Amino acid sequence: MTVSLALKALVIWVVILMLAMANGFLREFVLMPRLGTPAALVFSGLLLSALILGIAYLSLPWLKPGSPIQYWLVGFGWLALTLVFEFSFGLWQGKSWPVMLEAYSFKGGNLWPVVLAVTAVAPYLAAKLRGWL
Repeated sequence: MTVSLALKALVIWVVILMLAMANGFLREFVLMPRLGTPAALVFSGLLLSALILGIAYLSLPWLKPGSPIQYWLVGFGWLALTLVFEFSFGLWQGKSWPVMLEAYSFKGGNLWPVVLAVTAVAPYLAAKLRGWL
């Protein structure tokens, strides 16, 4: 992966991070009070997955990965950045490992594992949807 591609992928991931934070606020302060926790978690997970795929789709012409492997590298790079951010932020907040790892289950409607999978495959899937692969 070139430095230019890596920097562009990082910029796009920051956009995804901002959308994920906005999605979290929407879930906590709007959806949960109105829909309850399980429905809010499902809706929020599906919405964030769609946003990530949409950002990947819209950003591909700017990102311009040169080969199929680069689509996978970008996606798994986004996944790695997300995991590092999540665990670092959780540890900074003083959360225990069991509490943080609970988010990686499907308990109570949680779709976080699906969001992570979509994050990893989004660039490749977006290229398929564009007919580039």
